[in-house]
Amino acid sequence: MDAKEIAAGRARWQERYDRARKRDGEFRTLSGLEVDPVYGPPEGVDDPRFDRIGWPGEYPFTRGLHPTGYRGRTWTIRQFAGFGNARQTNERYKMILRAGGGGLSVAFDMPTLMGRDSDDPRSLGEVGHCGVAIDSAADMDILFDGIPLGEVTTSMTISGPAVPIFCMYLVAAERQGVPINRLNGTLQTDIFKEYIAQKEWLFAPEPHLRLIGDLMEFCAAEIPAYKPLSVSGYHIREAGATAAQELAYTLADGFAYVELGLSRGLDVDVFAPGLSFFFDAHIDFFEEIAKFRAARRIWARWMRDVYGARTEKAQWLRFHTQTAGVSLTAQQPYNNIVRTAIEALAAVLGGTNSLHTNALDEVLALPSEEAAEIALRTQQVIMEETEVANVIDPLGGSWYVEALTDRLEAEAEAIFAQIRDKGTDGTMTSGILRGIEEGWFTSQIAEAAFDYQRKLEKGEKKIVGVNCHTATVEEPLEILRVSHEVEREQRRVLAERRAARDQAAVDAALADLIAAARGEDNMIPPMVRAVRAEATLGEICDALRAEWGTYTEPPNF
Repeated sequence: MDAKEIAAGRARWQERYDRARKRDGEFRTLSGLEVDPVYGPPEGVDDPRFDRIGWPGEYPFTRGLHPTGYRGRTWTIRQFAGFGNARQTNERYKMILRAGGGGLSVAFDMPTLMGRDSDDPRSLGEVGHCGVAIDSAADMDILFDGIPLGEVTTSMTISGPAVPIFCMYLVAAERQGVPINRLNGTLQTDIFKEYIAQKEWLFAPEPHLRLIGDLMEFCAAEIPAYKPLSVSGYHIREAGATAAQELAYTLADGFAYVELGLSRGLDVDVFAPGLSFFFDAHIDFFEEIAKFRAARRIWARWMRDVYGARTEKAQWLRFHTQTAGVSLTAQQPYNNIVRTAIEALAAVLGGTNSLHTNALDEVLALPSEEAAEIALRTQQVIMEETEVANVIDPLGGSWYVEALTDRLEAEAEAIFAQIRDKGTDGTMTSGILRGIEEGWFTSQIAEAAFDYQRKLEKGEKKIVGVNCHTATVEEPLEILRVSHEVEREQRRVLAERRAARDQAAVDAALADLIAAARGEDNMIPPMVRAVRAEATLGEICDALRAEWGTYTEPPNF
């Protein structure tokens, strides 16, 4: 790009920056030096890279979605939490909000993630142990008791039974007196990544896509601010994928959901802003920053050039980040505070829109209250003390970061071509479904994970406290333990709710839901009616399992 075009871009950016709202405060270094909002090439200098770098708030959005960056507003501190029963988790949420958290992110226990009730025999020993147990709308009422759902944004990390859990959230809002059109938050709902990495599905892919399509239609019409899909690369990376694989598989999944919306006749400029993303922030500092910048650029180009998105909002890639759980170590766990801080800083310098920081003890157990506070304070130190939010994309133009950004983009594009070639009709959806059927994604991730493990065992990769610098004076940590009494109490309460409800109303509502599943009506309204009648998560999911069947992953050797 020549100097004249760069100068014109700067003028456009400056005009938008001047009009936008900014945070109060001085934007200076610790020593008092005033800093500009953004930096670019010196005046009068050509830069052939600049058509790919650009200015903040302008296509291709490499440097961020907004002309003000974090000068407009900082990222949302959204801590992921859930354990035991709804009352215990509600207390933790209130602690997080009192301590300065800006949003909530719900962690569910394994039975809930698999669409099972707490009294299902397959739930034995798992209730409340890796997240909160949610059996019905009554649990959701307790989970958000005293937390105004019309004011607090809530993310829910669940995919297989995401839609009935969403319906419970709607009913909880109704019972608080909050109109559902005021709700704002994110539901994960990303079923593709379950088949690719996390393995928490209920049905075959097609019925899940039916539910997701219904959810997209419902939210576009009824809850415009709510994001019904958070396309997750986090779990793909945690399973062992490389940064390029995480980037490519995640965006490919996102493109497939765009194709789903288009197949429903939805306007891409209406539904695409309801898609968000969820990435891992791993320990390779500069690679992660480059990954986030490349993700915005790739998404904007594909949305505009392939899927016909005309508005900026439909081209935006908005994403949440979580620091890498897989990077945490049981050995010398206090080192995890340092790892988390570095990973969080990479997410911020990459322009994340919201962030969760892992606790130092998560590799051993659910976070203790003290560890959760340290994780929260890690973000607050970065936000309040380091001044990194004063300059937009401060590493933009770095020869190293820009080269990494370009390299990751090129690797992702090569993987997109591989996926599309697998399909029968040139769509990303067809290629993903074939890749799932063949076990291609899991084999690619397994190969990457094996290569990394081999390097660790040979000592080519170093992890402090694990394969180097292993001497320590640390004492064992006191960890949070969930009592088995939680499960006994949850089962007792669930039995009481079943006895007290109108069973005929539950049966009728479930029958209406199955009738909708057999036809073409949107399934969200009848599912909400079933939830209002206190149908349980397991009952709703079992009714759909009986209709649609279950799914077994094909063996892959």
